[in-house]
Amino acid sequence: MTTPRLPREDLTAAMAARRELGPDYDDAFIETVVDRIEETLDARAAAPRPRRRAPAPEPRHGDRDHSLAMAILSLLAAIPLSAIGVVNAGLPGLLIALTGIVLVNFIYTFRPR
Repeated sequence: MTTPRLPREDLTAAMAARRELGPDYDDAFIETVVDRIEETLDARAAAPRPRRRAPAPEPRHGDRDHSLAMAILSLLAAIPLSAIGVVNAGLPGLLIALTGIVLVNFIYTFRPR
């Protein structure tokens, strides 16, 4: 729903009438224009305003983001897993170990919350 506007044609016609009537009717003209403006402002105030989105809630104490901890643990796990993979299977073992770590991080990052 749009808010009502004070039509420009009405104001133009009122100004033309004021010019024709002369300065004797200035007070009546001003009263009429002020009344129309007040009606328009009252209609705007009564019109429902669109709702704004509420800001995202702060994470609760138990819902902290553990991304830094996950990154550190991934690096710590990568060292021995890489060594084990290289010793036992060479380059394919290294790639499998690192792919597993990347997969765990990917799943952790895009998990449903």
